[in-house]
Amino acid sequence: MSGTTQTQHDFVPPPPGEFLGHPKALWNLFGSEFWERFMYYGMRAMLAVHVAAAFFAHLGADADAEASKTYGGYTAMVYMTGILGGYVADRILGYQRSIMLGGVVMAIGCFMLMSPTLPMFLLGLATIVVGNGLFKPNISTMVGKLYAPGDARRDSGFTIFYMGINAGALVAPIVCASLIGQKYGYRWGFFTAAMGMILGLIVFQVVKGWLGHVGKAPENKRGFGPMLQVAAACAVLVVPVYFLLSKSDVLGGLLIAMMLGLVAYFIYSGVRSGEKTQLHRYIAMLILFAANILFWALFEQAGSSLNFLARDHVRMPDVSIFGWTPTFEVFQSVNPIFIILLAPFFASLWLKLDKGGWNPSIPRKFGYGLIGAAVGFYVLVFAIQNFVDDGGKISWVWLTLTYLIHTMGELCLSPIGLAMVTKLARPHETGLAMGGWFLSIAMANFVAGRIAAIASGGGAGHGEAAGSLAQYADTFQQLFFIGIVIAAVYFLAAPLINRLMHGVK
Repeated sequence: MSGTTQTQHDFVPPPPGEFLGHPKALWNLFGSEFWERFMYYGMRAMLAVHVAAAFFAHLGADADAEASKTYGGYTAMVYMTGILGGYVADRILGYQRSIMLGGVVMAIGCFMLMSPTLPMFLLGLATIVVGNGLFKPNISTMVGKLYAPGDARRDSGFTIFYMGINAGALVAPIVCASLIGQKYGYRWGFFTAAMGMILGLIVFQVVKGWLGHVGKAPENKRGFGPMLQVAAACAVLVVPVYFLLSKSDVLGGLLIAMMLGLVAYFIYSGVRSGEKTQLHRYIAMLILFAANILFWALFEQAGSSLNFLARDHVRMPDVSIFGWTPTFEVFQSVNPIFIILLAPFFASLWLKLDKGGWNPSIPRKFGYGLIGAAVGFYVLVFAIQNFVDDGGKISWVWLTLTYLIHTMGELCLSPIGLAMVTKLARPHETGLAMGGWFLSIAMANFVAGRIAAIASGGGAGHGEAAGSLAQYADTFQQLFFIGIVIAAVYFLAAPLINRLMHGVK
């Protein structure tokens, strides 16, 4: 309990003023994250399909599989650099300046994606990766710093913040990919995404006063010197990131090494703290990181194998909206639509269940999340086995239902996980711990790219074309069984994990 007392003593509230029961600063972060996610999900909706058509079309049947590996490598590295960004924010720049610098770097990288050549395109992806490391983990960490330890609004606040993420993710694929990209080419879709990032930086600056002291740089790191040093380091870091994007096997080995290093660091930090409670909490955090890896390895099929499935094997609804006919990219907006519809319900549900003593523990919420990811894939297996039309396609309803079930699983795990990190980490290591959370998602995305390459890369003995429905069904069925088994393990282990958390709920 001494760790909890220390955290409470260190907490300094943000400037006074609330909106809808939460600090006003939450709404600054909400708006900034909206536009940053507009940039990310706008380009993500086009990425795998664009890479397959623009750079790997000459490979024929293997184009989708190769593009899936590029997609998986990029999305892995987007999250992998978060651990460095958390360290920079904790020790050098502070969270506010890290977010601003990261946003500028990401915007530059997104403009570079307009290049018609693969080397420059990969350099643009590398630049986005480096910028995202400074932005993404640190804005999430700042949300946690708005609430005192034990404040029941924390989980609700993270869920509201999660709505900002998904509001941007909802609009982006429609605007960037289905409207701009389909009509003028994906290059101009990337341009539109970059403009979204610039708007996010403007929002952050205009209402920065709401944040007050939250996220300010350490006293001895004020001034332009540290900013210039970190900017120069970003430019240097782009080079190895570019290399790793084209060397996926090396990237996989590096991710494993970083995960092992992360485990070793937090175990060492817990021991060094001299508090058995803190050591146990770090062990619990790392166990939950493992569940996070599996969940996102399943969930992140959305931008790759599920996107290819939608392109080739899903029958779109025959509708026209003011002259615009929805294209397959709009499925990238289905998940955020459900997030926005369901997030308020889940946010209030946790509070009501907590008052009645029925709120599931964090490990059990993770278990529910894994069940959602697994069952979502079984829906597609069922549809492929029973409802394929004469044209070799399934109805859009089945893929939409998969996204609905995945979304419910996501709401049980992702915002809860973000809040969990800020509760279990020591105050001065919160940014690093949040970076570790995103490193676990990086590992998941790398695995997701390999899974997508299998799902979309060939008949696997069926003698059918690449990306056949039979191959998708086989892969998704295996994902279903894996997800269910691991979810059961977490339900059984929940009492032990709860004891390791020492009262953190």
